[in-house]
Amino acid sequence: MKAKDLFGGFGTERLSLMGRGQRDRASREGWDDPDPWDDDRYSPSGGFRLPVTYSGMILILCVLFYFVSVAYPSFTFNYLALRPALLAAHPWTLITHIFVHADMAHLLFNMIFLFFFGTELERRVGESRFLQIFIISGLVAAIGQMAVLPAGSMVGASGALFGVMGCLAVIAPEITVLLFFVIPLSIRAAVVLFAIIDFAFMGSADNIAHMAHIAGLLVGLAYGGILKDRYRRRYR
Repeated sequence: MKAKDLFGGFGTERLSLMGRGQRDRASREGWDDPDPWDDDRYSPSGGFRLPVTYSGMILILCVLFYFVSVAYPSFTFNYLALRPALLAAHPWTLITHIFVHADMAHLLFNMIFLFFFGTELERRVGESRFLQIFIISGLVAAIGQMAVLPAGSMVGASGALFGVMGCLAVIAPEITVLLFFVIPLSIRAAVVLFAIIDFAFMGSADNIAHMAHIAGLLVGLAYGGILKDRYRRRYR
């Protein structure tokens, strides 16, 4: 998979061609701000910013949780994975299960997904909004999966990542995805394809939380609908 931004830098060129009056109006509207919607440039502590973005922190957490699951599988299954039967006693698992993965292949696939789609969305909408989309998508994905299968256990960031991809499909339809690193698809076509696959395999015994994918995707699409006008104003 890969992502391409076809609009980078265009807004700067537009400003350079404006007259003085237009520049003054642009300044009042926030056009001369290199990133008027970036609320993450400064931290509340007075300008210090962590060297790792939220997407990077999520990746690190997922890797750390994986090693914890290898070293302490019983602890992970009982206290980090989401088990609907124990949710009332362990409510934090609504969050922690997002960072736990079943095996190395599961972790690797999701971290590749996060690297391409997560960092791209974070670059476009800012760290705080990216984190909101990721966490809310993951929570709704878990709730959606529990609604159709209130037994067993659940781990993985897939639902949250489908939300990230759904948001990108709305605000940045120009992105191209390389399916299986070979087949080029528009991100919107990829979203439709993945949704069809999840609907087709709903209820199968493949140990994949298909409803979680769909629920997370719907959250991302809704969030993209909220952000698209602001994003397009910024890059047009």
